[in-house]
Amino acid sequence: MTVNPVDYAIISQSLIAAAREMGAKLVRSAYSTVLREARDGSAALLDPDGSTIAQAELIPMQLGTIGRVFQPCAARYPVETLEEGDFFVINDPYSGGQHLQDVFFFHPIFFEGRVLGFSASVAHHLDISGGDPGLNTAAVDVYAEGLIIPPIKLNMTRDWHGGAFERLLRANVRVPHQTMGDFDAQIAANAIGAARIVELAQRYGADKLTAVMGMLLDYSEARMRAAIRQIPAGVYVGEDAVDDDGLSETPLPVRATVTVEGDAIAIDFDGTAPQVRRNLNAPFAATVSAALSCVKAALTSPDIPFNAGAARPITVTAPKGCLLNPHHPAPVRARMEACFRAWNAVMKALAQAVPDKVIACGFDTTTVGVLSRLGPGGWSVYLEIFGGGSGAAVDVDGCDAVDSPLSNCSNTPVEALDQDFPFFRVIEYAMRADSCGAGAARGGLGFVRRYEILSDGVRLSLYSDRFRRPPEGLFGGRTGETGFCEVLRQGRAITLKSKDAIDLEKGDVVTLAVGGGGGYGDPAARPLEKIRRDLEDGIISAGSASAWSQHKIAAE
Repeated sequence: MTVNPVDYAIISQSLIAAAREMGAKLVRSAYSTVLREARDGSAALLDPDGSTIAQAELIPMQLGTIGRVFQPCAARYPVETLEEGDFFVINDPYSGGQHLQDVFFFHPIFFEGRVLGFSASVAHHLDISGGDPGLNTAAVDVYAEGLIIPPIKLNMTRDWHGGAFERLLRANVRVPHQTMGDFDAQIAANAIGAARIVELAQRYGADKLTAVMGMLLDYSEARMRAAIRQIPAGVYVGEDAVDDDGLSETPLPVRATVTVEGDAIAIDFDGTAPQVRRNLNAPFAATVSAALSCVKAALTSPDIPFNAGAARPITVTAPKGCLLNPHHPAPVRARMEACFRAWNAVMKALAQAVPDKVIACGFDTTTVGVLSRLGPGGWSVYLEIFGGGSGAAVDVDGCDAVDSPLSNCSNTPVEALDQDFPFFRVIEYAMRADSCGAGAARGGLGFVRRYEILSDGVRLSLYSDRFRRPPEGLFGGRTGETGFCEVLRQGRAITLKSKDAIDLEKGDVVTLAVGGGGGYGDPAARPLEKIRRDLEDGIISAGSASAWSQHKIAAE
């Protein structure tokens, strides 16, 4: 149908605003620090076919392929069979999901007996059962990682609010207060999204609303194709690698071949390492999210909605059985490490075609640290997602101490940890001077967080990367620093691997340090005034300032 420009502008922006409101509702209603403070969750609105129309500006990794997560649910339970109160739930990585801790809820939005679309939310849950609280680093298959939820249709009246499914979940998690509270936050977020869609339908009519949904997808597609047309046609190859699989020291290469032809891009990950026995494998939906997010970030402006239309010109393939498309039942909990290397490989490939649009490698690692303890009152599980320094761009320094671009989680304040977790305390939280890669534009700084353990019976579980292989710079930029984790026990330092677990004792001090980002361009081209400012701000030490200055003086 024909929609006048004013109505299109109002309705399309209202859809985007509704998705953002859903995200705010999700975070503000949450119980756990990982969702309430770190904001490790997302929300979106889908059309009746499951195509993403609009999403909250939260976690790109979770939302890049939320439509793919939805499709197995709709395939089993056709939309036309749904009734008021029905909803879908899924977390199975081998049925379209990503990893078990990310549980997706999809609620149909009814208006005058018609499904206008779906409100969708996902949250990273503190504990979803499995062999260890929060994180089982030793899992050899997906069954050891937690409770698997295949695509299922439930009803709010029958299965929630004390119903069978809610009781099943509660019985299988170690921290039911936080976990079930976060599930309720997802339901609340979906409810506010549905209410906003119904309001729009009442004001403008269902047909016009549906038409605008389609137009918004077409708009994002047109803008994405226009951006792709600006890239020289050709075949570009990039490669990076995960440090290791946690069992050996052999790097795991991730290779991307990016083919640009006209207004379309094809990304093929042939040449990537085979799947591994530990939890670093990435389900294909996660791989697609990483590739789409990289292309969107590099090639387009922020005003282009990241929806299903933006994904239409991009195809992604990966050989079955490789690290980025594993066979069932390979474990996948730490999928972000391989996905970040996919991001890096695609970015390096694009750097050959559009060097002014890309960034150098950042620390680009999801570092997940879990401290857990079983006390008289039950389990207490602290889980946090750490980022690092981001990579530099052609004329912009990398950001210091931020989460990495696929994850986008927020800082968890120390005060929130003091309030919720009495068995440890944070004794240091600071940026790491000299952890950035030198360059005409420098990389961002990493940071360190140090914990004193106040009780016996605490367990530390960890997965990270770039403990051995530093993030590379671009076009002469230097590498950033690597990360590390160690436990100081009675004057003796115990060094942990990037994928590890250890039982802690009262008095132990745990140090977790993340690295910085790579630099962009020759350090000799960095202006002296910027070097002086970095020194004054404590970003680099006097020794580094001297070295960087000498580069500059030598060049002059």
